[in-house]
Amino acid sequence: MGIFGRKDTAPETSAPAAPAAVNPDLAALTGEYTIDAAHSTFAFVARHAMVTNVKGKFNDVEGTLQLDGSDPAKSTASIDIKMESVDTGSPDRDGHLKSSDFFKAEEFPTMTFRSTKAEALGGDDYRITGDLEILGTTKPITIDLEFNGAAKDPFGNERVGFEGKAEILRSEWGLTWNAALETGGVLVSDKIKLNFDISAIKKA
Repeated sequence: MGIFGRKDTAPETSAPAAPAAVNPDLAALTGEYTIDAAHSTFAFVARHAMVTNVKGKFNDVEGTLQLDGSDPAKSTASIDIKMESVDTGSPDRDGHLKSSDFFKAEEFPTMTFRSTKAEALGGDDYRITGDLEILGTTKPITIDLEFNGAAKDPFGNERVGFEGKAEILRSEWGLTWNAALETGGVLVSDKIKLNFDISAIKKA
């Protein structure tokens, strides 16, 4: 009996949640895939002068995806991005981004992402968490991914595609340069939006 005269019972426990049903096309994929930089986009968006968005991308990207179709939680991603390859459509702005005010590209030539967790959310939706390193500082970020499909191209390559998005505060990685506006606010937003379109080819 319990201390108040009630019969002792084991505490109720909730049943574990059923795993999310994944897209069967992705569930059929297993193996190592190499990111095809020529057909992928790693882009960012920053608010400029509080009134408009400036978009940029990195052109020199290498990486691999290790997909486990039977258990998506075991999938991993590893990506290296060369900071010198930043491209906003303005050579002057690109030069400023590579300078000591921002990326310090000579001292820290590479930005890296290494996944630590993958989750299937159901259907085409997935979430991947990992460590993003910029300027020698490593912080966790979470990326929401959508599976775009898989296909064999005319050259016999087995391809897989994903779209992804995330948001970061650049100040958390030491990217703090800014300039005040006479009307209030700052020239460059702290919040940066990241957008990914990834095409990857299965290794033979």
